Amino acid sequence: MVIKEEILHSVGAITRHYQPSEVIFNEGDIPKYYYQIVHGEAKLNNYTDDGKEVIQTLLEDGQSIGESLLFLDKLYPVNAVAITKCSVLRLPKAIFLDLIKLYPEISFNMNKTLSQRLYFKLIMAQNLSSQNPAAKLKVLMDYLKSFQKEQSPYSFMIPLTRQQMASLTGLCVETAIRTIKVMEKKKIVKIKDRKILY
Repeated sequence: MVIKEEILHSVGAITRHYQPSEVIFNEGDIPKYYYQIVHGEAKLNNYTDDGKEVIQTLLEDGQSIGESLLFLDKLYPVNAVAITKCSVLRLPKAIFLDLIKLYPEISFNMNKTLSQRLYFKLIMAQNLSSQNPAAKLKVLMDYLKSFQKEQSPYSFMIPLTRQQMASLTGLCVETAIRTIKVMEKKKIVKIKDRKILY
């Protein structure tokens, strides 16, 4: 949770509901609101010239959406799209910026969130130069597992579909599927009920 829901409600945030595949904001829109997911999952994405989806970030309960653009006078470079049914708190930009000035702990949490996302982007940018699909997938899995207390082999279930893993690593889904099967044979991952354990 970046900002406590009670605080957001107390300053006038409203809850908006989105259906799967519904757009929260579009690439090219002006950032006017702070968004925070109450329930559900969303993604930040864009598309290549040939129409291939590139997922930039996957978001879930308690995470904010596109907040870094509220500090700049720039248009959104990505789309925000609901993956599942989503309830999202929405707060006007001016009130959000005042809130950060009034509450140092909110500002600290926001900096921590932005730092975490920047770290993920740096790791994935380095990863994109690799030609080895297994290395790309392993970096993604290492990052996801790094937030867990339990680090023993196969203790973490990857919370992504194979399509999402492919989109996050720049692979085609067929390559991701084949590579995960090879990783299973090499005992890097275990597959149980179609779930990937790492």
